Amino acid sequence: MLAAFFNTMRTKREELREKANALPPSPGVYLMKDAEGTVIYVGKSRKLSARVASYFTGNDHAVKTARMIAKVADFDTILCDSEIEALGLENTLIKKYAPKYNVKLKDAKSYPYIAVTAGEYPRIFVTRERTKDGSRYFGPYSGISDAYVNLDTVRKLFHLPSCRRRFPEDIGRERPCIYRQMKRCMAPCVGDVTSKEYKEAVRAAVAVLSGDTREAERRLREEMLLAAGEEHFEAAARARDAIFALAKLGEKQKVLADGSVSADAWGLILGNPTDALSVLSVREGKLIRKNDFTFASSEILTPETAIAFLTDYYMRGADIPKEILLGFLPPEESETALSAFLSKERGRKTVVHHVQRGTKRGLCDMAAKNAAEAVKKETERTTRDEGTLVTLASLLALEVLPSRIEVYDISAIGKEYTTAGMIVYEDGVLKKNAYRTFRIKTVVNDDYSAMKEALTRRFAHADDESFGLLPDLILLDGGRGHVSVGKEALKEAGLDIPLFGLVKDEHHKTRALCTERETVGIAHEQSVYVFLYKLQEEVHRHAVLATMEAKGRSLKRSSLENVRGIGKERARRLLAYFGSLKRLKEASVEEIAAVRGMTKPAAASVYAHFHPQKGSEE
Repeated sequence: MLAAFFNTMRTKREELREKANALPPSPGVYLMKDAEGTVIYVGKSRKLSARVASYFTGNDHAVKTARMIAKVADFDTILCDSEIEALGLENTLIKKYAPKYNVKLKDAKSYPYIAVTAGEYPRIFVTRERTKDGSRYFGPYSGISDAYVNLDTVRKLFHLPSCRRRFPEDIGRERPCIYRQMKRCMAPCVGDVTSKEYKEAVRAAVAVLSGDTREAERRLREEMLLAAGEEHFEAAARARDAIFALAKLGEKQKVLADGSVSADAWGLILGNPTDALSVLSVREGKLIRKNDFTFASSEILTPETAIAFLTDYYMRGADIPKEILLGFLPPEESETALSAFLSKERGRKTVVHHVQRGTKRGLCDMAAKNAAEAVKKETERTTRDEGTLVTLASLLALEVLPSRIEVYDISAIGKEYTTAGMIVYEDGVLKKNAYRTFRIKTVVNDDYSAMKEALTRRFAHADDESFGLLPDLILLDGGRGHVSVGKEALKEAGLDIPLFGLVKDEHHKTRALCTERETVGIAHEQSVYVFLYKLQEEVHRHAVLATMEAKGRSLKRSSLENVRGIGKERARRLLAYFGSLKRLKEASVEEIAAVRGMTKPAAASVYAHFHPQKGSEE
């Protein structure tokens, strides 16, 4: 039987090789598929026939690549006019299919950016979402704290507001906050700062975020001299203080090269099973940002796939410098293709090249050292987490090591708002894009029935790809009663998955796990205790937040839907347009009527609802 299996595999491999050899030697993209037709890998090549055939020739492939090839049952190809076109198409298809074996930049929401909006009074803030609204984005930053440190720095430097007021709409509406008295904010809300002055401060902040402190200093000196000449002494003092603060910032930045170097230096480390890429963003010779990216054991990182990753990194909005330095040798012609592709995106020339000597090679070597350190830390974390899972599996007598764990909690506010939260721990990390919430519909004030409803609805999606794979272990925030209803839901769904309750102590902390009949203590296993405590806190946070959001949406909508002429859709559009009930209350009839789908009578009804005395007079 085993011989027959290998003969079948060998025959399939030969068929795929023949199909690949028949491809034209032209640029294009290839999509590897498994037996179910799922795209598991996307790649591009300047010569499709040779590249695709290489997968099915010889047995000297790297471990990760060999694992992927073993799953390939067929492939598709798309011919392109050039390698540049193939590069862009490859990026699009990786985002579309999210293939298992491709290296992927984390979802855009996972990395924070600093956004600077367009308009008369640009706003500057940290965000995890990028939209095509004319804003400029700086990053991505490796962590939210890094983004806020940089944002706080430029706000202090140039006295930019940190509040949520919008200008010029909010000028004069409210008293200025304490930051004006502390000379931390130029306070455009007062009305004595012109749009031109405000824009100059924002432009200087943008220059600093771009790594150009000299340009920011030049602007500030011009602003100080002009303000002094026009006897605007407060504005001149603000500019002077910012120049001093800018000088201190420059002293803190690490000088890695001479002032002529403005580049991103990339280093690659293949650690097996964990691989990593690191980038050092150097502007005017100074390091302004460092990012490390590690990849799971299933993701294939090679010089070729690294180029695809770089394409995605810059396409997602990272600042494209004039020079990108590679510490690894990319495939033939990839440097030229990526240079042309990014030059088009940037609107100015960008050069991508592999450096082998000199200062720039030193930058790439430093990036590689950072990548090696990232691999080391990730390996240590993975080993530690695997040890914890082994201990947990032993305590619970599980047959397999749980790689996917789902945790559930019920949160309720009164009788109307009951929500079940589901979080997912998979392959060593909290998989936030797999989190789900269930608005409980059939029961009121009954935790057990609410839990059963949530689990029944989740198991109804057992074959739904949007929910991911079924878990190896299910944990419920509750005791034996919750376990009992959970077992019932599993039985009704025809599933057999280990399920345990998280038993809490008087301080609301997990002290044990339980089945319907037994209790398993974890107090003597510190690593397991900490692991389960973190899961418990996360699922509780997720469930409570979902419940609060549901209540908030309901209250806002119900308030508006009580207005004559306003239904659910108009209420939704009004809230989406104004952003909050507060801003809607402050709007005029004309402003309300400008919302898509609104009529003048309906707008008048909304205005009268919030201003009954004025509405009756009008």
